[in-house]
Amino acid sequence: MSLKKQFLKSKPICKVTFKLPKEAVVEAESVKLLGDFNEWEQTSAVAMTALKNGSFKTTLDLETGKEYQFRYLIDDEKWENDSEADKYAVSPYGTENSVVVC
Repeated sequence: MSLKKQFLKSKPICKVTFKLPKEAVVEAESVKLLGDFNEWEQTSAVAMTALKNGSFKTTLDLETGKEYQFRYLIDDEKWENDSEADKYAVSPYGTENSVVVC
């Protein structure tokens, strides 16, 4: 799992690349990214792109100066955190969410 951040100089945007390696998504059909940036709505979840090496990846433009909680949803049934998140926060459901700080 990895988070890669690129801060734009021209505007207050942080390009965040979310990536799950194939070891974390063994034979997954789909991986979606949900979080504060899409109100945790599955209908507006970000579908991650499957790469040839078996990993999944997507990039989002997020506003700088904010923190965003997020999790990965594998095959619409298994939730996964990012091991390289900036930090973790307890969710209202008693689980932990990954947090990216932009």
